[in-house]
Amino acid sequence: MNERARHWQYDELPGVDLLRARYVRKTFVRHTHENFVIAAIADGVEVFHHGGGDQYAGAGALALVNPDTPHTGRAGVPEGWRYGAVYPPVEVVAEIAAEMTALRGTPGFVSPVVDDPYAAGLVHRVLRAADEGNALAADTLLRVAVTRLLRLNGGPMPRREVRTAGARVAARARAVLEERMARPPTLQQLAAGLGTSPFALLRAFRDVYGMPPHAWLTDARVRRARRLLDTGTAPSEVAVTVGFTDQPHLNRHFSRIVGVPPGAYQRERKNVQDPR
Repeated sequence: MNERARHWQYDELPGVDLLRARYVRKTFVRHTHENFVIAAIADGVEVFHHGGGDQYAGAGALALVNPDTPHTGRAGVPEGWRYGAVYPPVEVVAEIAAEMTALRGTPGFVSPVVDDPYAAGLVHRVLRAADEGNALAADTLLRVAVTRLLRLNGGPMPRREVRTAGARVAARARAVLEERMARPPTLQQLAAGLGTSPFALLRAFRDVYGMPPHAWLTDARVRRARRLLDTGTAPSEVAVTVGFTDQPHLNRHFSRIVGVPPGAYQRERKNVQDPR
């Protein structure tokens, strides 16, 4: 069974990423998203590690992941899984929550899996409307879908409070890695610069960010790569800029996090920016 994926944007849904894919052997490494993930499973089963355990989403269910929440992804059955996903920004979901629900503050999803074929169908209809260039339908259906899911499964966004000394060290380590993304220090060098030991830093960083520093750095590099690709920077230049050794290195990590290679990703984004 062939794998295929399309990751794109529709200019009438600003900031909302769209994905339609079938995966069989695909494995998503531990990563995060800046936006919400609302993935509607059409058939098969997706398994994703989230919140300390494996979650299973089958046909008619939705996989829901809050921003900056580490998770993975893989097939739960031999035939893989087919799904459509929308990735609305935090401000869009907050606006909908404030207008259409009783939720206050920054909203989020409580459970990572919701079995609701109707909401799943709404997500697929958003993608179809975007494909057809039906801006009114795409915007309306997205808002209806998000409203329904917030009413079914909404709550305050979990907060990671930086209170302990270890958490403060982890935050400082993250700042160093962001600043030195292209030429990062070793774990030993990073820990020494922060006045701690490598294993103490490793434990603290994992506790706060849900993954070790090297995995977080790869995720951050891919995020920055996406922003550069959106501006039209060539993938080969992007690879060096964010700290990958070459374009094949970028391709491998980008595909394992975003789901498509950087070249295909950039072609779809360019189509959005080009005048119709």
